Amino acid sequence: MTSRDIVCNKIHFRHDPKWSRRLGPVEGGGLLLCVACLIEIIDDEDIASVRKSSALSSVSGVLKCSPGALRELLQQDHRVCLHFTAKLLGMLQTAEDPVTLEKVDQVPLLDRLCSALLFPDEALKGAVVYVWLQLLGAPGGSAAQSLPSAVRDRVCNVLLKTLANASSPQLLRYCVGLLSQLVHLADAVSVLMNSLSCQVMCDENEDILANNSQSLSQNQDQQPPDHCLLPLILKKLLLSGDENLQVTSAKCIASVLVHSPSQYSAPFINADVPEFLFDRLACSSNEVLLWSAYSCLLLLTEEPLFFSQCHSVYGMESLVRSLKESLQLTNLEVPKQGLLLLREILERQPASVRLFPSGAGFVAVSEVLVGGVSSSCLLVATQAASVTSALFRLDHQSRPVQYEAIIKLIEAITNRFVNLTLPSPAHLRSSGRMKRSDPSSQALRSERFLLQALVCFQSACRLAEECASDPVLKENTFTAPYKHSGAQDSLESLCQCLLRCCDAVWIPTVIRMCERAPSAPILQNFYSILSSQFTLLPSLMPAFANKLASSGFYRLAVEHKGLLCAGNRNPNLNASCCGFLQKLSMCLLSQSDLPSGSHQHDLKEVENLLLHNLPSLCYRLSEWPSVLCEYQGPQAPKYCLVIMLYLALQQGDRLLPDQIVFSNVVWLLRSVQEQGCVPPHSVLRSALYLLALTQDKSPSLDGASLNCISKALSSCQSFSSLYFHHAALIYFMCRYPELAEKFAAMVLELWLTKEQDTNTGPTLADTQEEKESRADERSDQKTDTETMELLSVMEKYPAVILTLLDMVCTREAPLAERVLGVLEVLLGGQRGYNINLCTKLRPALLQALQRVSVVNTDHGFEQEYSAQVNSLPLVLKLLCVTQASDPPSSPHYSNMEGVHFKLLYHVSNIAGRLKPIKTESLLPAISYLYCCLSLSPAHCTDRAVSMLLSNSGLMDQLQTVFSSSSSSSSSATSLSPSACPPLALLCCCHLLLSSLITLQRVHSTQVRKSITWSLDTAVQRLLTQKRNTDSLLLISYLRLLQALLDTDLASEVVCLTSGPGLVGLRPLGVEDGALYPLGSRGAQCLSIALSGLLLQKHELLLRASVNCLSSLLGFLQRKSPATAKHVVCQPWSRFLLHSLLSSGQSCLLHPAILRFIILLLQDSGTPVLREPDLLQVMEGVERRGVKELSKEAEQALRLLLTQIQSRDLLPREEHKQKVKNMIEELGEPDESCRHSQSHDVLHVGDVPLCLSDFVL
Repeated sequence: MTSRDIVCNKIHFRHDPKWSRRLGPVEGGGLLLCVACLIEIIDDEDIASVRKSSALSSVSGVLKCSPGALRELLQQDHRVCLHFTAKLLGMLQTAEDPVTLEKVDQVPLLDRLCSALLFPDEALKGAVVYVWLQLLGAPGGSAAQSLPSAVRDRVCNVLLKTLANASSPQLLRYCVGLLSQLVHLADAVSVLMNSLSCQVMCDENEDILANNSQSLSQNQDQQPPDHCLLPLILKKLLLSGDENLQVTSAKCIASVLVHSPSQYSAPFINADVPEFLFDRLACSSNEVLLWSAYSCLLLLTEEPLFFSQCHSVYGMESLVRSLKESLQLTNLEVPKQGLLLLREILERQPASVRLFPSGAGFVAVSEVLVGGVSSSCLLVATQAASVTSALFRLDHQSRPVQYEAIIKLIEAITNRFVNLTLPSPAHLRSSGRMKRSDPSSQALRSERFLLQALVCFQSACRLAEECASDPVLKENTFTAPYKHSGAQDSLESLCQCLLRCCDAVWIPTVIRMCERAPSAPILQNFYSILSSQFTLLPSLMPAFANKLASSGFYRLAVEHKGLLCAGNRNPNLNASCCGFLQKLSMCLLSQSDLPSGSHQHDLKEVENLLLHNLPSLCYRLSEWPSVLCEYQGPQAPKYCLVIMLYLALQQGDRLLPDQIVFSNVVWLLRSVQEQGCVPPHSVLRSALYLLALTQDKSPSLDGASLNCISKALSSCQSFSSLYFHHAALIYFMCRYPELAEKFAAMVLELWLTKEQDTNTGPTLADTQEEKESRADERSDQKTDTETMELLSVMEKYPAVILTLLDMVCTREAPLAERVLGVLEVLLGGQRGYNINLCTKLRPALLQALQRVSVVNTDHGFEQEYSAQVNSLPLVLKLLCVTQASDPPSSPHYSNMEGVHFKLLYHVSNIAGRLKPIKTESLLPAISYLYCCLSLSPAHCTDRAVSMLLSNSGLMDQLQTVFSSSSSSSSSATSLSPSACPPLALLCCCHLLLSSLITLQRVHSTQVRKSITWSLDTAVQRLLTQKRNTDSLLLISYLRLLQALLDTDLASEVVCLTSGPGLVGLRPLGVEDGALYPLGSRGAQCLSIALSGLLLQKHELLLRASVNCLSSLLGFLQRKSPATAKHVVCQPWSRFLLHSLLSSGQSCLLHPAILRFIILLLQDSGTPVLREPDLLQVMEGVERRGVKELSKEAEQALRLLLTQIQSRDLLPREEHKQKVKNMIEELGEPDESCRHSQSHDVLHVGDVPLCLSDFVL
């Protein structure tokens, strides 16, 4: 190539001369230009860039001086022209020499390349577009960036025109490809989006294309003249059947919108592009297309016009359908993008336009989200949970609300927790930092899912609260009536589901997740969720609150506040924790046994205290003691700590050690008092609770502290408002005499009153039958817990018993009855742990009895006097219990001096002055007198018997009871029931009279007034009315008859009356006279009656019958031996013996039966008893074994064998040897059993039976 000519000498000769031309006159030495040489120079890679640059420089000069010459050469063949242009553009893409690039830029071929697109030949257009595509598709986009702005703008406009009129598929693909390159340039996008359809059609070359242009579409013709053309073109591509064009179109839309969604969204929305994108979602499963469409729509949602034109409503069904399909794809980025789009729509949708007017649409979305949260990919599940929280907006709910669908979503999220990777503490210690720093770690993904799930759960709780506050949504008007109560689609079922899931799954999961490294966002939502539960299901909250508090949630929330909220950090978490602690505290307080009068005031007081002070209490538990002991500063925060300590301890959670709590509370009370302040009522109650329950492990209080506490408690107008039902309070008050003196009585009264409210016992207004029935039941019931606690207190602090005794006398009947019941239980179980208890009680009882006696004397025993009259029977009952519970070793058994005799004196006087109808007092009085006489040794009762027999009032009282009983039995129809003495009273009178008869005979005591008693009536009752007579009354009759027979029916205490039924007609015969007033006929009748009673299975009745029969036979032996033998040898005696021997081994060896056999031997000899009978008894003993017999049976058997041996009733040697062996095996008599039983008292209903009276 010459220095001036643009030719290559080596190859020029091969070229056709038509590609060469001399520029300028030949003679003038014009430049020779060969286009073919120029192209080969550019094509040849072996030619240096310098030579190419020189050639291009020469071409540049040609273009400046003779531009038409080069054009004429190139226009000879358009293919050569395109090739030349392409080579130049290729150099722009690849050349690294800036000089070469500069030379190429100076070539105005790019403009010509744009003009080539105006030719009607679509093949040419396709080639040109392809050239542009190759040019702009260079790596890094350097070529596109280096395009001159004028060229770029013209390319954009011409491209739009070409796209609008392209009919060739190849041209269309090239144009779309070029468009996809240009939309990455912000300036190009600006030109494309600002090119209106009218501007493109008015281009300078419009006339060239007018005859050959293709219609964009019929819809395009209907668009306004100034409508942006690019959205229309892209919409056309979305409508094409080519999926690749659809994908590219969607990508182009996304690329345009990314530059400025706010600027470019409106034209696409006005062109209804969202509608067509949603349609593509509905009918395509192409992953790229779905993702691209999701991305486009996601950007379009940033424009409010998208929602105002209801595109979200139009496309919701298509979106849901596509999401359902996308969840089945392997590429999980697609459903993630779709779920992100759904969330944006749900969050941005205006409340005035409902997305789900019907339940079907909401259910469909919820089913898709259930599938999303159940996805194996945790990222998809997290995105689905995020969408679910947006779905739980109130304005997204259909009518009626689809509670069942919401429940399924909540359960699906909850079930997802099973697969979460929650790090254990050991795992966190070893690799926690490494895992947390890795954003793709499974543990961190699990934490993110948990956070999003908590947000979702909180949204569900908020939705439930909003539905509950709206009557229309709460009742679900359009739901069938049968579904309202407890159905799956009710608000109640949703609330129950939330509470159930929270309790069973969410709480354990969150605690485990935050066990080592608490997360403020997670905990914030967690405590908000817990707070919401207190609003949703108030009826279940007491149990839920108890469970939370007992599980350590006070400790948990306090530690989180101190750890994460100190120094004004995480204010949202602080507010959430405070809200939870306040609701938990108020729920627990509402359950407390606060007095009704101050309950609401206390609740409001605590609520305000917590509301204003909890936010500032960002201390860890280890810092609480120092806060409580601060002398200066406000007291309100300290009060909050005291209340929380109280509520936590009430549920068994000791936030601080007992010693620290005890000392800090004492210090707080002293500091408050020294500052002249008075703690609020609720705080004082909480402090008292803490002191009581932490006293065991704490040192005793000094005088100053006790004085401070006493003043604090006294400052309250009503101590009952400070009371709480816990045994520790009684221990605390009784532990210190200074406190016991002021408050013990009030605490005990409140303790018993509180218990009585829930366990109402018998009152004096009950009928006698009801009281007897309840007394029978009471003996079979176990002692209640409250009573046992009180018994423990009394065992540790005996002074409490005196306080209770005072309450028996001074309090109203129901409370006094309850106190009496406690003391009965106390005294009934004293053997073995406090032998002096009864001794300590008697002086107090005497004082109480004297007080009652004085008051009743002033008002008269005949009057109704409320409190005092009610206290008399209670004191008397307590005296009976004391006497019956007195240990055998008590000193009063050796003498009847001092307090014992005074008590007996007062009781006898009271008994003599009471009206017979006052049985509630008369019965315990008679019972006490009877126990005193029967339990005391005979040699110690002389003064007592003398005093009782000289008490004419008492004797008259006994006479009245017996007379009323005799009248009622003879003419039952003529007397009212009130005129008949109660059964228990009649029995006790019989027993007391029998003791008086016996002891009067022992001491030969003078009798001033006798009692008339009908012997005829008694015998007839035993003989003919025993089936209709209570066993207890029969026993008392037998005991009285026994005492009378022992005195030969001649006691000075009793004047017996008889009748013709016993002694026959007068004049009396010798035998009747000897046996008067019983007579021979009476003796036979009584013997028959006793024989019949021996066949009864009642233990005491059997004993009393044998004892009475023994006394009867003794009386007959003394007065008429022939009658005695006649009575014993009657045929019924043999029949009775046969019946008893045939009744089984247990009956045969009963001590009473053995005693009966002995009686027959003593009084009849052998006529009644035969050898086989005695052998049968011995065989029974051999089968049972001597060691298996009771002590009483052993004694009776020993006496029987001795009789057999001494009277030689079994003459055969082998039988004699058996008798001897049995006597030796029985050994010596044991008197300890008889002595121990003689002091036992058996209570049958209200009747005490001293077992010493029934010893065989």
